Amino acid sequence: MTAQRPLEPTPVGALRFNTDTALLEYFNGNEYVNITTTSPERHTGGTRGVWGGGQVPGPSEVNTIDYQNIDSTGNLIDFGDLTAARRSIASNSSRTRGIWACGSNSKTTIDFVTIASTGNATSFGTAAVSRDDPDACASETRMCIGGGYSTVIDIEYITIASTGNGIDFGDLTVGRTVGGACGSATRGMWTGGTTAPANKDEIDYVTISTLGNAADFGNLTVARSGSTSGSNSIRGLTAGGTSPSNDNTIDFFTIATLGNAVDFGDMTQQAQHRGCAASPQRVVFGGGYLSSGMTNSMDYVQIMTEGNAVDFGDLTQTRTQPEACSNGHGGLG
Repeated sequence: MTAQRPLEPTPVGALRFNTDTALLEYFNGNEYVNITTTSPERHTGGTRGVWGGGQVPGPSEVNTIDYQNIDSTGNLIDFGDLTAARRSIASNSSRTRGIWACGSNSKTTIDFVTIASTGNATSFGTAAVSRDDPDACASETRMCIGGGYSTVIDIEYITIASTGNGIDFGDLTVGRTVGGACGSATRGMWTGGTTAPANKDEIDYVTISTLGNAADFGNLTVARSGSTSGSNSIRGLTAGGTSPSNDNTIDFFTIATLGNAVDFGDMTQQAQHRGCAASPQRVVFGGGYLSSGMTNSMDYVQIMTEGNAVDFGDLTQTRTQPEACSNGHGGLG
């Protein structure tokens, strides 16, 4: 009798097309799960992306909040206002709440909105560390804020469903500012940034549910600052920034597997300091700074399909350094 060759284990993140349901599925380590499986509250009418704050020509900082269904295309619509005008904010969210933390002028302020309901932001609490230009990742329950100007190394967290002040989580592998952040329901990532005077290509990660220091994940294809990041539950994307001039390249990495990022495609413009919001299918980039000045333009990519970005629409204002979140990003499972 000929011995049968043992089956190779299915790698986490493996994709398959289910012909019975006509849906794309991925392997989460235990079973195949529909990529678009989400709670009804998250996808009634599609994923809502919300952009807050930034700086308009003048220059002048703003408290504007915009929104749009990011599973469609079109110009953004007025949502309300942050509690204070500021740029260089960290933002992320649960399915129900959007959070903006720290930033210029209000370096310890944390605001929140209910994503499904337009209106002005409300005070959430106070950050544990004064920060300008930090970045944040989140699960459904916890948001982690890391880095900041100048080369802050600390990570703190808040419990999204409550209100209150930031609590110490641990440290990044190196202090950094003006990078990107994204993640899955279990793993939070910080990408690129700068540790003056040098741009960074390092990617750090933490297990969001477990306090402790970040560990090395891998490297971006190029060292960059002023970039932005977004994800679904499988892939993280980092785009734009300066390396050292304005850049339009997009990198991607598989969140569950340590390793270096690889080339995904290009944004429609070479830009830094863009906002970014994600759904299970898309990452949308908006605003930022071009070599010719600030822009209100937005573009998007399909996360699971490498290629160049295409036009999405416009923000309500021409501005750089808006920060965005959504009720459909990768940290929500």
